[in-house]
Order: sequence, then structure tokens, then C-alpha cells
Amino acid sequence: MADNDKMSRSEAGKKGGDTTAKTHDKEFYEDIGHKGGQNSSGNFANDPERAAEAGHKGGQNSGGNFANDPEKASEAGQKGGHNSGGNFANDPEKASEAGKKGGQNSHSGGR
Repeated sequence: MADNDKMSRSEAGKKGGDTTAKTHDKEFYEDIGHKGGQNSSGNFANDPERAAEAGHKGGQNSGGNFANDPEKASEAGQKGGHNSGGNFANDPEKASEAGKKGGQNSHSGGR
């Protein structure tokens, strides 16, 4: 059963924020906000070399590309070709029809 004497997280956060606001001035918040943005180790704003290095590593180690696995690339290409709706391997009638259309439209006139 829920204890009705407890405050919600939202209420507790508001109460803490109100109390802190009473003990610190605007300049304090501006100062910590400025420091936080500059000193964040999680961003690359102050270190473009580190950003470039991370991007390069990310591109090389991506599991989605085939740069480091030509066999995997070949296999994927073959699967794509076999499963393509544009090939005639599973539909000889469609292949025949396409061949006839191609012959009719060629410049040789069917010679």
C-alpha cells in the first residue's frame, strides 16, 4: 500500500530546486553553466583532432561496411543478385518476354 505522507519525485525535485535557488544567485548559475559547457569531456568542441580520430575509428570499425571483409561483401552481393526481382533465374517466361521486347526494339530490326 502506498504511503500518502511521501512526496513524489517531481515534488522533491521542485522543493530541492527552490531551496537551492534561495541560497545561490544568478551569477553562480551562470558560472557553473559556463564551466560545464567548456569542460565537458564528452564533447569534441575543444578538441577537433580527437573528434577526427574518433570519426576515423568509427568508420573503420563499423560492422556495416565490407572494407575489412571482402568475402562477406561478395556473399552479400551474390545474395542480392539472386534475390533481386530484376533477375530471370526463377522466371524463364519473364526472361523470354524481355528478350523478345529487346529484340523488337533493337536497331538491327531483328536481322
